[in-house]
Amino acid sequence: MSAAPAVQLLGTRQLAVQAGGRRLVDALSFELRAGEFIAVLGRNGCGKSLTLHTLAGLRPPASGSVTLGGAPLAQLARSEIARRLAFLPQDREDSLPLSVFEATLLGRHPHIGWLRGESRRDHDIATAALGRMGVGEFAPRMLATLSGGEQRRAAMAGLLAQEPQVYLLDEPTNHLDPHHQVDVLLAFRERCASGAAVIATLHDPALAERCADRVLLMHGDGRWRLGTTAAVLNAAELSLLYATPMRELAGAGRRAFIPA
Repeated sequence: MSAAPAVQLLGTRQLAVQAGGRRLVDALSFELRAGEFIAVLGRNGCGKSLTLHTLAGLRPPASGSVTLGGAPLAQLARSEIARRLAFLPQDREDSLPLSVFEATLLGRHPHIGWLRGESRRDHDIATAALGRMGVGEFAPRMLATLSGGEQRRAAMAGLLAQEPQVYLLDEPTNHLDPHHQVDVLLAFRERCASGAAVIATLHDPALAERCADRVLLMHGDGRWRLGTTAAVLNAAELSLLYATPMRELAGAGRRAFIPA
């Protein structure tokens, strides 16, 4: 008996992303299914962040469409989108005078009705999310007292607490040391194993090789290529993508890519 096909959580149809008169992405069509992790790679300025903003419904596409759970994203209320999709911007600044725990608990608010406060379950979910990101000990501290990397992990704890179906992560490994880079990506892989799905922009192809099922290569002039990690991540494709010769290194079952 064959397994049932994975549920489509997010999709695009002939999506175009444009900025300043430049067509950065043209005719992008794909389906993101439950359990899947897609990494996005490309040079600075190729439109990775703008594409994630478009997928999150924070800016309109130049043309084409985005669907969330099969429904047109443009027709959904922001409250509904927030219950089903979480977005991590590239650089998040928390100006509110909140503790780490209070900021994480905000991730539960899309699931909380107007007439009730946070429940014990909401508190437990936030506490577990902080623990998974390794910042549980900072829960009572003010966000402003944390280092850049600690604030980044606290921000991702808020996304874990949100418990959406789709995570859109713009450079989630910013400000993180190598240990935490791997650990936070594995945390979102765990969410994929539970039926969620992830799209994350990354700078390091080795991290994409480690965590992604598929990779989207964006060239910044409308061209793109989406394929399995094994098919797309290679020295020839990456040399073309980054406009510099790249070399593949392999060892201990892992692959890394460096400028040749």
